[in-house]
Amino acid sequence: MDELPENVLRGQLGPSERLLWAGQPRQGILLRAIDALLIPFSILWGGFAIFWEASVIASGAPIFFAIWGVPFVLVGLYIIFGRFWVDARQRAATAYGVTSERVIIASGVFSRSIKSLSIDTLTDVSLTERAGGGGTIMFGPRPPMYWFYAGAGWPGFGPQVVPSFELADEARAVYEIIRTAQREAKTQLAQGTATHIGRR
Repeated sequence: MDELPENVLRGQLGPSERLLWAGQPRQGILLRAIDALLIPFSILWGGFAIFWEASVIASGAPIFFAIWGVPFVLVGLYIIFGRFWVDARQRAATAYGVTSERVIIASGVFSRSIKSLSIDTLTDVSLTERAGGGGTIMFGPRPPMYWFYAGAGWPGFGPQVVPSFELADEARAVYEIIRTAQREAKTQLAQGTATHIGRR
């Protein structure tokens, strides 16, 4: 992301909305728990596909068989190498924000997509911490097989399962900012409701 997260998010704010925090996901190549399964699988898949394709070409088999093996080779190369690069590019193009009204996820390598959730209607906010202060803040219930979808590295698939902040550090501090914003929003809503009733 060429722009600072703060600059990206300020363009999305409403007239009375305040930006409380802005940041980005962990950057660079990441290994997740699911990679303990995916890496051996990808080597087996990719190795067999490349071996099969090389054998077909070396044997002088009909061109149909050589073409037939190309998609399997490409998938093998993607799950061995490409998914790490795609995942890193997606995280580099993502900005997270917490405002007085919303949590915001701005993402997209080629075009920008904005996902926002009202701070006063968030009912399921969970924090998973790692050693060193990093962690993941999830907005919504964790679905079955989330560990697979979020870590498999297919373009954009993990963030679509459940909105979340994947942070390198200070995850608890950001979590507390969100919780404080929730309390303030609910207080303001309650005061506004009481004022409205009092005017009747």
